[in-house]
Amino acid sequence: MAADKQNDAKSNVCDVLQIIKESQQQHGLRHGDYQRYRGYCSRRLRRLRKTLGFKMGNRHKFVGKKVTVEMLSDNRYLLLVLMEAERAWSYAMQLKQEANTEPRKRFHLLSRLRKAAKHSEKLEKLCESPRVDAKTKLEAQAYTAYLTGMVEFELQEWKQAMEAFNKCKTIYEKLASAFTEDLAVLYRQRVDEISPNIRYCAYNIGDQNAINDLMQMRLTGGGGGMMAEKLEALITQARTKQAATMSEVEWRGRTVPVKIDKARVFLLGLADNEAAIAQAANEETKEHLYETLLAECRDTIQAVKEELKTEAKQRERSSDGDTGKVSNLQYLHSYLTYIKLCTLVKRNESMAHTLQAKLKEPEADENKRGPRPQDLIRLYDIILQSLAELSTLQGLEDDHAFQKEVSLKTLVYKAYRCFFIAQSYVLVKKWSEALVLYERVLKYAKEVQSKAKSLNNSLKDLPDVQELIAEVNAEKYSLQAAAILGASLEVPLCDHLETFRFDPSLVGKQPSLVQFPPDFQPIPCKPLFFDLALNHVAFPPLDDKVEQKGKGGLTGYIKGIFGFGS
Repeated sequence: MAADKQNDAKSNVCDVLQIIKESQQQHGLRHGDYQRYRGYCSRRLRRLRKTLGFKMGNRHKFVGKKVTVEMLSDNRYLLLVLMEAERAWSYAMQLKQEANTEPRKRFHLLSRLRKAAKHSEKLEKLCESPRVDAKTKLEAQAYTAYLTGMVEFELQEWKQAMEAFNKCKTIYEKLASAFTEDLAVLYRQRVDEISPNIRYCAYNIGDQNAINDLMQMRLTGGGGGMMAEKLEALITQARTKQAATMSEVEWRGRTVPVKIDKARVFLLGLADNEAAIAQAANEETKEHLYETLLAECRDTIQAVKEELKTEAKQRERSSDGDTGKVSNLQYLHSYLTYIKLCTLVKRNESMAHTLQAKLKEPEADENKRGPRPQDLIRLYDIILQSLAELSTLQGLEDDHAFQKEVSLKTLVYKAYRCFFIAQSYVLVKKWSEALVLYERVLKYAKEVQSKAKSLNNSLKDLPDVQELIAEVNAEKYSLQAAAILGASLEVPLCDHLETFRFDPSLVGKQPSLVQFPPDFQPIPCKPLFFDLALNHVAFPPLDDKVEQKGKGGLTGYIKGIFGFGS
């Protein structure tokens, strides 16, 4: 009997990682809302204590209680300690977000992290009991190592943090190899989460090769959340050290000195950022890298603008300056604006390619709205607006080669924009308008081909115009066929009741039964009469009546009263 009880006690299982991951995803952490998750942990703790009868005193007095090994006949006591650790950890992560604007909260953050690590150590000690299975013991050890590593990481104790994270990684890797694929996926995800932290610790200890691993993780989208912020700060710090050697930049045949530190750091990392975008593993990572590059570029342009204001005030004071020539600082501003606008064009073009691919795919769900040609028209509008701004950059007004390149790019994107406007007309069955727009596309494309002969390598980074011409020609034939077929199929059922015709649309959602609205029909209108003889009629004279009426007056009025005139 005692052996049976012992076997039942040993069957206690607490899937630590699975429980916390499900709770985090369902209660706020999918959107980074740590405050919501903290509230959930508090509510779940209250429910557990009430269910287990494990209350800490009453409303008037607090009486602390500890979970002991003897209580582990019910595995909910392990869950109680786990939720206490999770509540402290979520509060620490909430304070970490707020510490960006309020540095004093960092002290409270460290206190909460230590509290979470303390609860996890208590959980690990309870799991040493023979009543707990081996898998739960290992998960508790890994959880404790993770939180200990987080504490040391925040304290910048890189060696201790790296040891804790490595212990956590080793345990999860062993668990992944020992259990089913569903659980293995969960363990591998945890390993992927802590790998950037290990590389970051290694870099700070002195391993210079770790920076390459961190850069690669950045390309694949690894190290999300707060680790991503540390990674960006690390990259900026590394570039700042190299920026001291950079003094000038050459663009469009003119060498410009770069004295602003922010501009040096940005220009130094420009090639790396562009290479990272080219090597991005997926569209989401590429979009994130584009946004990061554009944000850095805008900050750099703002710093140059501040310097331009100072330079303008100095020019006002000194009257001997040459105001006709574009200054080096203004030319640097034009170069940075050129980078920003070109990046915007590339980003929108990348988004357009993704939408085009989705547009050609068949719709899986009719109720879900898919991409439409109007979405692409909007993207090409933004591209054309960016190109219009490029042509007005200061210092490049007389650069004829540059203006011709911008003009050529404008024609290419006008052709693509016109193509998708035609596609939108096809969707609403406006065949004649679509056909005219397709002809306009061919006109733009042929103009591009004729102008590109004089400009070498101008079409290298642009969409293929020849491919567009082939697509337009195919669409024209399809359009003519659809127009003829549509005209024959658009005859409503009421007009051919005596003739059998196979029409699949009659059993669809919008059968063509009658023509609505109906066509106009001629009806007899109300006649209009014109008196044409009026101008040729001679009326009888009325002079005698007018005179008789005029002879009256006051005398006639008096006679009429007394009856003399009757």
